[in-house]
Amino acid sequence: MKLIDIYPIEKWTAFEKNIHEKSGMDANVFNPDGIRITEYKEWVNRLCPAIKAIDKGQSYICAIAHMNIAVQAMQTRVPAIEECDAGLIKLVVPIFIGDEFVGAVGACGLLAEDGEVDAFLINKTTDMNEDVIQNLSEGIGTISRQKAEALAEYIQQELCNMLSPSVRGD
Repeated sequence: MKLIDIYPIEKWTAFEKNIHEKSGMDANVFNPDGIRITEYKEWVNRLCPAIKAIDKGQSYICAIAHMNIAVQAMQTRVPAIEECDAGLIKLVVPIFIGDEFVGAVGACGLLAEDGEVDAFLINKTTDMNEDVIQNLSEGIGTISRQKAEALAEYIQQELCNMLSPSVRGD
């Protein structure tokens, strides 16, 4: 079963926009392979698009973080909240229909309250100049662990509301 079979693409896009407006985080819905299903993109900082614009940044920072955190969420069947290698918060909420993993909702792009951007790792992975990284990192917002957990709970609840009991297999 595909996510777009469950809910139209316009509704998934509206859901992503809602998460962004509520949290200030970049939000995306992903299929089971970790591919975004919509074209919606709302960057929440200047650093992330610069990292993703570099193939090694996309592959070795962004994609790896999503894959690792999504696997954790899929295996435990509960939201996972971690930091990506760049030092930014990434949360993933798995989507199951019965026992079938059909995708995930992810949100990212803010720092933990006590976190910091890992300019050294970004530099070593992407060859981006550390001064440029520091400049792009200025003004990145923060999110507390409690707010990230509350956001994950909100996403879970919204998914439950969106996916009818007959679709979920209840």
